Amino acid sequence: MKTRYSSLVAIKKNAMQQSEQQLQKANQALHSAQEALRLSLEELQNIPPLEHGKASDFLANRTLLDSQRRLIVHNENWVVYASRDVERAKEQLKLVTIEYEKFKYLEHQEIQRILQEVKTKESKDLDEVALMTFMQNREIRQAI
Repeated sequence: MKTRYSSLVAIKKNAMQQSEQQLQKANQALHSAQEALRLSLEELQNIPPLEHGKASDFLANRTLLDSQRRLIVHNENWVVYASRDVERAKEQLKLVTIEYEKFKYLEHQEIQRILQEVKTKESKDLDEVALMTFMQNREIRQAI
């Protein structure tokens, strides 16, 4: 049944679905960031410590360690950013869902009001028909 809220409910539902998609994308980005951080930490553990060798080998090893540490810091920042993005998406979804539920409730109330009006009109019509039938039967009995 169409009401004055039907189009608004459809719009709010589309907005809610878009927010759900954004939340899914944010969750995927967070998962990717966490996976990249995990891999970079594993890679740091896999770099063998040098105990003896040339100075150039020690410098190369130190450069590799520094580079891996910078990558870890970068990935940690990425996880923090992705986590904030997920929280923003959750908050947006919450707000949009509340709006959708509000208009859906209003639409439901409008439908209930319309149905009640229809029932009342049908009841009045039936009462009128019953009264007319009763009066016709009464007139027929009086005529006999």
